[in-house]
Amino acid sequence: MQNRFTLLSACLLLASLPLAAQKNQEKPVNAGAAFLLVNPDARSGALGDAITGLEPNSNDLFGNAAKIVFAGDWGVSASYSPWMYTVNDHKTHMGYMSAFKNFSENEGAGISMKYFDHGDITFRDENGMMLQQYHAIEYAIDAAYARKLSRRLSLAVSLRYIRSQLGQGTYNGLQQKPANAVAGDISLYFQDKVNNLDFGNRYCWGISFTNIGSRLQYTDDNTRRTFLPMNLRIGGGYSFVNTEDHQFTVVADICKLLVPTPPIYQLDANGQPTNVILKGKDPDRGVASAIFSSFADAPGGFQEELREFTLAGGLEYTYQHQFFARAGYFYEHPNKGFRQHFSAGVGVRVNSLELDAAYRMPTTGVLQRSSLQLSLVYTHSK
Repeated sequence: MQNRFTLLSACLLLASLPLAAQKNQEKPVNAGAAFLLVNPDARSGALGDAITGLEPNSNDLFGNAAKIVFAGDWGVSASYSPWMYTVNDHKTHMGYMSAFKNFSENEGAGISMKYFDHGDITFRDENGMMLQQYHAIEYAIDAAYARKLSRRLSLAVSLRYIRSQLGQGTYNGLQQKPANAVAGDISLYFQDKVNNLDFGNRYCWGISFTNIGSRLQYTDDNTRRTFLPMNLRIGGGYSFVNTEDHQFTVVADICKLLVPTPPIYQLDANGQPTNVILKGKDPDRGVASAIFSSFADAPGGFQEELREFTLAGGLEYTYQHQFFARAGYFYEHPNKGFRQHFSAGVGVRVNSLELDAAYRMPTTGVLQRSSLQLSLVYTHSK
């Protein structure tokens, strides 16, 4: 590795947020601690990472914590991805645990932890000589409070501590160190039933703002700080053919990162970028400014802004509320990261315990590999 910035970019890329340069002038939106965006549970993972429209359980602390007040009395979950091959066949793995408890019909709380292991990363000097091997890990610890605003509508706020350990030591004159951050989420969720087709057909929608918080600082240089992957998620779902034996649920989510889009810089005589911005806005701005300006700062205008939205959707079939078959798709524009994958999975529920498995299969050959997810969820109803 030629410099520490190459390492940081590679580690962030391992968390499935590709930062590869594109052939045209449009560039992906860059963010640190990108592991926060990786969907941890197998059920929604099998549905293209669409989370909002599924029936609530403890895994909703990741995508929309406002759902937990509709999930039952209490619940716990554990998810694990034993292998996640990414760029250069680098093997990583991820673990996630969550739990919630509703204290009444109107309010509840939850906690969760996500752990992402990047494995051993080798630091080298400019001559290619090995300086050190570092075991890179990242983790986040969450606490959430949710409350019903009405019989069908709920609101939640979450607080998150983030630790990103991608390297430590002095490289190319800069002191690299682990980074810490504090962030919060706010989410809104609505669900109801309608009798259009059979009976009790559930429909829902939700919106969440996640990872809104301080910037990461990986070096002793105060001018080099990285935004968290602040994210907007809007989604919903509809269950139909809801009979005693059969149920279908269709879900869809739309997401957008609320961080600055890289501008286009003027090049010098050697073809190297200068500090002069030709198109776009200066990415060095405050958190609040970055959030509000993220919808109108792309150098390519409105068309490029639209390309920064990701789409996720899927279909779940349930037999006798015990056996599940799922399939979904995730799409990101080629100029904005090019993550595109098909996913499928199965599940089985015995009483209050559910075991789910999901498998992701990339449909592009760009910086992606297949991955496996497993989840065990227990939900206790009053």
